[in-house]
Amino acid sequence: MNGEARKRILIVDDEEVNRRILMAALAPLGHEVVTASNGLEAMREVRDNPPDVILLDVIMPEMDGYEVVRNLKGKDEFRFIPIVMVSGLKDEKARVTAFEAGVDDFLIKPVGRTEIKARVGSLLKVKAYHDYMRLHEMELEAQVQDRNEQLRRAHRKVNQAARETILKLSKAAEYKDEETGAHILRMSHYAAAIARSMGLGDEKAESIRYAAPMHDIGKIGTPDSILFKPGPLDQAEREVMKQHTVIGGQILEGSDSEFIQMAEKIALNHHERWDGKGYPRGLKGQEIPLDARISALADFFDAVTSARPYRKEPFPTEKAFEMIIKGRGAHFDPEVVDSFLEIADEALAIQLKYRDKKDSRFNKRSDPAHAGGAT
Repeated sequence: MNGEARKRILIVDDEEVNRRILMAALAPLGHEVVTASNGLEAMREVRDNPPDVILLDVIMPEMDGYEVVRNLKGKDEFRFIPIVMVSGLKDEKARVTAFEAGVDDFLIKPVGRTEIKARVGSLLKVKAYHDYMRLHEMELEAQVQDRNEQLRRAHRKVNQAARETILKLSKAAEYKDEETGAHILRMSHYAAAIARSMGLGDEKAESIRYAAPMHDIGKIGTPDSILFKPGPLDQAEREVMKQHTVIGGQILEGSDSEFIQMAEKIALNHHERWDGKGYPRGLKGQEIPLDARISALADFFDAVTSARPYRKEPFPTEKAFEMIIKGRGAHFDPEVVDSFLEIADEALAIQLKYRDKKDSRFNKRSDPAHAGGAT
């Protein structure tokens, strides 16, 4: 066989004498030759040990040759096995039916030894080519899958780096204000919990959790005299303070990052109101991006339950919930409010977990239900 791999040839014929004739013709090729006496037996043989070429009679009991061909060619794992129909039927209809079924060649009995060896030898080369190409395709698919997995791992690392950068930048934006130490952690977790409660899914919730901390990045551009002024701001100072939304949007605009794009919308719009009386653009209802509507409520809840330069004593948690309920449909998106109320216990747990270190109230009681809502 000149060093070539030994192939497997299946002969299917209900007449033993025909099987013997074909076996004798193919024996000099040096390949393994197996036989089956009917279509069902042939199907079992192919399933158990797929051959490289099949020589198939037409008229057989149990299952005729046409049906065998249709069955095999209809299955991906067998469709590239060459099938030679070897039949005593000489009419054109038999040949047309065979080729329509999917045979690769059609020979009329009796077949000379030279012809059968030549036809089988040629089809074995075709099968070897298909096997080589299929193996090559599988190797390429494996390489592509491996490369895709490498890209997915790299993408996860880049996303993680982006998330960490967002958190660091968010902390930097509030670094000078010691009293808001854990604010970004609390409000981002509130926002993520609201998103999950609204049925937005874990992936969306995680995106909001990493984007929401950037909501006040624009305060970098707010003068300290206004940012840390004790007591209420006057009208001129309030107008300056309002500009932190615009500045935040400008800082974050133009990014290709999904998180930064979301953070831009949140930074620009988290002081818009459902009734259109917010700032900076006076957007109303669903004109306000959903991410910003969620972040607005999360930011408000944490702001009123935390100490601030303009208000040293935070509101009790019960009062904060009352204010949010009162603002439903005016300040806040009604659906966002309803979803927040559904995760009230989770919000209290977040409030306790990420409490400010200087807040002594939580040192008295560890139960968030009795913590007074102040962190």
